[in-house]
Parts: sequence; C-alpha cells; structure tokens
Amino acid sequence: MSAFSSYLPPVEGLLPKWLLLVSVISVANSVQAYATLTYTQRVYNHPAPPSPSAPSSTPSQTLKPTESANPVTPLSARTFGTWTFLSSVIRLYAAYNISDPLIYQLALWTYGIAWAHFMSEWWVFGTARWGAGLAGPVCVASGSLVWMWAQKEYYLGL
Repeated sequence: MSAFSSYLPPVEGLLPKWLLLVSVISVANSVQAYATLTYTQRVYNHPAPPSPSAPSSTPSQTLKPTESANPVTPLSARTFGTWTFLSSVIRLYAAYNISDPLIYQLALWTYGIAWAHFMSEWWVFGTARWGAGLAGPVCVASGSLVWMWAQKEYYLGL
C-alpha cells in the first residue's frame, strides 16, 4: 500500500485525491471515446421515442430500423475525448498543486464548463436524456464544483 500512497497528492484532505481519481477516470474515458462510440452514445442519446398518443409521422420521416438517430459521430466522440483529456490534465495538475490559485481556478472552471455543457445538451439542445449515461458526468461535475467552491478558502489560504 505504501507504493500506491507515494503517488497520492501530498496535501491533506480528500479533495486533491478526488481530483486525482477523476483525472485518472477521465483519461480512461478519453481513450474509450477514441476506441468506440458505445459509451459516448450513452451520454448523447437521441430523444425518447414518441409516445403512442403522439401523431404518427409520415413514412419519409420515419427512421428505418438500421438507421440511427444518435447524434454521436466518430469525429464528435474523438473531439469529446480530446476535451475530456484536456480537462483531466488540468485536474491532475490541481490535485498536486491545489494551493496554486491559478491552477485551482482552472480546475474549478473545468467543472463549471462541463456542468454547463451537459446541462445545455439536456435542457437546451435535447441531444442528451436523463439516465445513467448523463447522470454520472452531471453528478461528478456538480459535486466537484460545489466541493471546490466550498473548500476554496481552505486550500488557497484566503
């Protein structure tokens, strides 16, 4: 266990360790975004099918069973993977340099931007639906944002 703990951030508290954990998970998420569309499609899934009471669409507007209405493309998945990797690098730096105000603020911004992105895809653009694929990123972004905001004075000595 001591070999593992030597890699943990040397600062007291759980927030730096959380930032490290999220960073490592995000790197893995970035790799999978390049390797497959499956997991990214769980976040950005097409709108729910129409209810039985909804008026039926004309045959030309109906998707064939082999066609996908999912907005995720290989390019969008790789772009998302790159964006996620960049955020994970910033969070990794924050885990080990949590007393640096600029790095702290950058890490805080990564969670704020992530939260705004996921919420806008759900509420504004409709490319995401609430479910397991969206709940994870929203909960991590929301919880981390609130936690970092609440602990700002402690870690920055303000």
